[in-house]
Amino acid sequence: MKVFLVDDEIVVREGIRESFPWDDTPYALVGEAPDGEMALPMIRDTNPDIVITDIKMPFMDGLELCRILRGQMPWIGIIVLSGYDEFEYARRCIQLGVREYLLKPINAEELREVLDKVSRQLQEERKSLEHAASLRARMESGGKFLKEKLIGSLFADEAAEEDAVNVLKQLGTMGCPVPAPCYAVIDAQFTPTGTGQEAARVLAEGSSGIAHVSSSRAGTRMLVLGDTSEDAEEHAYAFAASLVRELERCDCTEVRVGIGEIVTEPEKILCSFKSARHIRHLLSERSDEQTIILGVREMGEMADDKKVPSIISEAKLYMAQHFSNPNLMLQDVAKAVNMSKSRFSTVFSQQNGQTFTEYLIFLRLNKAKELLRGTDLKSSQVAREAGYNDAHYFSYIFKKNTGLTPSDYRAQYQNQPE
Repeated sequence: MKVFLVDDEIVVREGIRESFPWDDTPYALVGEAPDGEMALPMIRDTNPDIVITDIKMPFMDGLELCRILRGQMPWIGIIVLSGYDEFEYARRCIQLGVREYLLKPINAEELREVLDKVSRQLQEERKSLEHAASLRARMESGGKFLKEKLIGSLFADEAAEEDAVNVLKQLGTMGCPVPAPCYAVIDAQFTPTGTGQEAARVLAEGSSGIAHVSSSRAGTRMLVLGDTSEDAEEHAYAFAASLVRELERCDCTEVRVGIGEIVTEPEKILCSFKSARHIRHLLSERSDEQTIILGVREMGEMADDKKVPSIISEAKLYMAQHFSNPNLMLQDVAKAVNMSKSRFSTVFSQQNGQTFTEYLIFLRLNKAKELLRGTDLKSSQVAREAGYNDAHYFSYIFKKNTGLTPSDYRAQYQNQPE
């Protein structure tokens, strides 16, 4: 189980990182951040099973982070830390699907107990997705079956484009307000279909009305809403990436996902679906086994694969020039290459074979190794030069990736070429 830690108090992060026996447990600390705003893109990038987060933090607090995670990555188990023994916080956390609520300070034994409890819950829930009875119960309760049928009718080849307006009106009468300024369709194929379709339903149900799902013979389809074209694209890529991760968790194979063009009229939803399906078919014809997500930027214009390598090269150059900035974030690089955060994250990992976070760590540790081999700088100075404000976190990351502490690495390799 991969764990991500969010807390603005460096002492708390250091305490959990250093005092908990990670190497002797089935848990791995894959990252940490001082607030929700910095944490969110890192969480999407590292794909943890469990997030431990403080409540009171600057920029984006723990409650807002929980709300976003519940909507976009509902399979993540959330554990909240707080120094405030107030019922209102606990109540709001429960409403946001938080698994456990702990008061600071906590010790390693308490944390292990809570991690074990949340881990069991997540494993049991994943097993429940495999049961057809659970799938049928969801389908047949509360008008969900009819809602799925109506969503599915938007994608039928025999449907007339003008029928979409009436379908959206019908959905509105069922308490499902779908009309939005912009739409995008996701078309996904995978096997086995039953387990994956249920996973897609869970994802859509936790989206706060942003995504609506309909099963297909080969997999599932999603109608994604947005306030602007950029907003719709960001949501589409985020949900497509989340869907892929959840399908992989369910052991689905032959996963292929296409994202359709962004449209601004209900009548054009069918066009978005057809472009998504066309892309998905192209992916199915590829010989490699990599799960690939592509999108269409504008009406009738498919994403140009030939441009992607140069964009990624530009992004890597930008990262090479700025990795020493400890505040460098995925959204900074995405903005530099004129991509949405989710689209950039997806394209970068596909083209580079590493996630953004993995490549940033690679750059920073290469610089650290260079300084440890060729200079007498203190470890804290090496950390700052490599892009880490926290020398203890730098040491943790260095040992986790190299198997050696910075001082041991220097003793072994100083004055030696790479």
